[in-house]
This record gives sequence, structure tokens and C-alpha cells, in this order.
Amino acid sequence: MAELEELKKKLAPLFDAEKGLDGPSMNPYESYMVSDGGTVNLLSRSCGVYNINELGLQKRSSWLVDETDVSEKTYRCASHEMRIFGAIGSGASSVVQRAIHIPSHRILALKKISIFEKEKRQQLLTEIRTLCEAPCYEGLVEFQGAFYTPDSGQISIALEYMDGGSLADVLRVRKSIPEPILSCVVKKLLRGLSYLHGVRHLVHRDIKPANLLMNLKGEPKITDFGISAGLENSMAMCATFVGTVTYMSPERIQNESYSYPADIWSLGLALFECGTGEFPYTANEGPVNLMLQILEDPSPSPSKNFFSPEFCTFIDACLLKCADARPTAEQLLSHPFITRYASAEVDLAAFVRSVFDPTQRMKDLADMLTMHYYLLFNGSDDLWHHSKTLYSDDSTFSFSEKVSTGPSEIFTTLSNLRKTLAGDWPPERLVHVVEKLQCRAHGDDGVAIRVSGSFIIGNQFLICGDGILAEGMQNIQDLAIDIKSKRMGTFKEQFIMEPGNVIGRYFISKQELYIIH
Repeated sequence: MAELEELKKKLAPLFDAEKGLDGPSMNPYESYMVSDGGTVNLLSRSCGVYNINELGLQKRSSWLVDETDVSEKTYRCASHEMRIFGAIGSGASSVVQRAIHIPSHRILALKKISIFEKEKRQQLLTEIRTLCEAPCYEGLVEFQGAFYTPDSGQISIALEYMDGGSLADVLRVRKSIPEPILSCVVKKLLRGLSYLHGVRHLVHRDIKPANLLMNLKGEPKITDFGISAGLENSMAMCATFVGTVTYMSPERIQNESYSYPADIWSLGLALFECGTGEFPYTANEGPVNLMLQILEDPSPSPSKNFFSPEFCTFIDACLLKCADARPTAEQLLSHPFITRYASAEVDLAAFVRSVFDPTQRMKDLADMLTMHYYLLFNGSDDLWHHSKTLYSDDSTFSFSEKVSTGPSEIFTTLSNLRKTLAGDWPPERLVHVVEKLQCRAHGDDGVAIRVSGSFIIGNQFLICGDGILAEGMQNIQDLAIDIKSKRMGTFKEQFIMEPGNVIGRYFISKQELYIIH
């Protein structure tokens, strides 16, 4: 009983915080929502106005339309221009899906958040605000826009697709991450964190391995800014209790005012876990016990017998109990653990590729790109014109002993073929049914795809097999279609898909089509 009373005293500030710290006055970072049906307007005294509808997002400093407003930003990212391929992750407030943006043919991640719950709406506003102000900064996940879907009451945030997963994913496959790799990863993350702290004056408040992402090019980036807090200047302090308790700093657990050093503690703890393969506290006995360990136990330190002095001193600096004694992100960039490997030839891309099964990634990529192409070909005229940008100046398309070269020529040839298959009785026309799909690696990042199948009279493209499906597509098994009895012809087609100069963007460099009547 005495231990329980002592525990209550230690954590009393935490529970007092739930009663509210700001009183009845309006929180300048709180969101307010006004909806006029197809458009959602998120308002905040500090952030301005965000108008979001099915066509994209527009950010303004106020309700009034001002053509001279230099802070106005527009992101066209329409809901009908997204090809969605199912969930790849979920959290307490959102679901993340893979998608292809049809006009750019770029694979993206869509983070879907409900606007009807106040807490989720606040996280949404915070994340959009942060991403809008730093859409392409090193070390931060890239923002592509957002759109509102009235039927579901959800806003989708479009982000670059980090195809290497998170550091938490890496740890599930590898027990730990080697020091040279970690040094290079943390160096790039520190640049993003330094920008958040020094330029944007934001505390992330949820730094953890699951929010530190990698792509197959070896670029690490910070994501999930939904609970970051804005500070007016570098000396300001936060006074709210949000975030993942597991990586929370002592001053935050005690509900003291905190600032940027709280992120440094979280980064240090995440780095400790990645380097040693173990979380240094006992986290399976409940959050209260974990918080007491963080408050009362000495700060964890890697074993000097197994890890370099540079790694140990970096962790020790991040995990100082006194927040004011911790170095800044900018100062950590010159720490020996970071500079030690500056001249070393560390291949982050090779490391990320070595962690995951390349076969499954390649199959998923082939499935998505194949469906994207045939859904365009068999789809509406409104979207078909986007297929032209699937090709580069050097691309070739071979059909019926004729070779077309370049976007314009290939588009003309395919458009004529498309009209022939459509016939004179829309919406019934000849459509593709992909019955077999094979793929293999092509070069470093490309994929060679070979498909075969049938033409049947219908109004939608179909694909056999148990691979991923685009949202809205029906499973051919559920339709119970007898393909043999409906077959009007067969086809074989080969594609070479190669990456463009933007992450997630692919184009067709070579295509060959054979039709058998």
C-alpha cells in the first residue's frame, strides 16, 4: 500500500495534466472544422486555413482570398486520380495504404484519418502543417498533398512510399544494426531533426524506430508528425503529455515543461535499441512500471566491451537525465560517432536490400504496375491520356511487326488499338483478363514482366491469381466467370519497367504485344 501511495505522488503531475493546462482559453494550435459538404476547412489561429476537397488541398493564412498572399500553397492530389492497393500498416489514429498516383505513375503511401474525432483532427492538422512547410527536406518524409473523401469522412495524406520499411521492421529481421550503418542513418535523421527544431521550431514528440523509415535507395527519413508541437522560438517549452511512453524522456513523464531535448532522448533510446538489439527497460510490466524505471533507474549505457567508445558516448549524451545537458541535433552532427564513418564507403542501399526478401517486393511491384497499366487501357477516356507519360523518349512498343518509339507515337498506336477493342457497342467491349503473370529483376531497380491471358466481352479488366488487387476490383474467383466459354482471343505481352528520377516513379522502357485471334 505504501508503494502505491508513493507511485501516486510520483505520477500525480501526469494525471493533473489530463484536467487541462491551458484553462478555458483557446489553444492557438487547436483545430476547428467547418464543412460545406464537399470541402473541409480546418482552421487554427497559428496555422491558418486548410481547404481540403476531393481535388486536393489549399493552404491560406486566413479566410479571406488574397491574391498577394505569399503563404498560399496548393497541392493538387485528387481522390479519383489515386489507384489504391490495400493497407500496409495501421496505427491508433490512421490507416496507411499503398497507392499509385495516376497522372505521375508514382507509388505513394496514403495515410487516412477520420475528421470527425477531435483528437484525430488535431493530429491531422498538425501533420499537414508540418509537411506543408517542409515538403522535400532531407531526413523528412516527402509530402505530396491531401484530399477529402466525403462518403467516408476521411482525409488522405499522400506521402512518398518508403519501400524499405521502418527501423522497427529491420530489427524484426536482424537482431541489431551495425555501427557504421547506424552512424550514416542517424547523420541523415539528425539533419531532419535539426531542421524541425532550428527552423520549424517543432518538437516531434514521437521519435521511435517505427517512425524512422528507409527506402531502397538507402535514405532514412522521419515520419508521423501528428503529435508534434510548435514552439514560438527556440527557448519556448511544451506542457502536454502525448506520444509513445516507451521512448518518452524523464521530464515529459514527470509532466515538466519540455522542449527539443525530449526528442534527443527518444532518438538516443531508439538508437540504443537498434545498435544493441535490446530495449534497455522492462517494457512488459505495464506503462507505470516502465515510467518508474525511466525516472528512477540510471540512464542505460551500451556495454563498453562490445561497442565502440564513440557509440557509447553518443548514447550517453542523448540519455542524460538533465534535459538542459543534452546536446542539440546540430551539435550531435559533429559528434565522433557521426564523423568517424564520414569518409567510409557505407552502402545504406545495399544494407536495406539485404534485409528483406526481394522476390516478394518485386512480385508486389509487378502486380501493381501491371494492374495500373491495364486499368488505364481498359478504363475511362478521362484517365487514358495519362498513359502517354508512362513512356520516355527512348521507349519502344512492338506490335504486329511495327515498332513505335517515344511517348507520342506509342500513345497513338495504343489509342488506335484501344478503339479497335472497344468496338461500336460501349460499355461492352473486349477487355483483358490476365491469367498468368511472371516477373524477374531487371537491372538494379527495374522489373521485367510477362503476362498472358484472354480477351472477353465485358466492361472491366480482370486478373487471376492471389496477388494484391486494386481497390474496387473484383476477384475473378468471386465472379465465377468461365473464361474459356467467353474467350474471344488471347494475348501475350512483355514489359520492362524501370525507375524514374523520382522515388516510386516507374516508366515503360520496352513493351511487346502479341495477339492471337
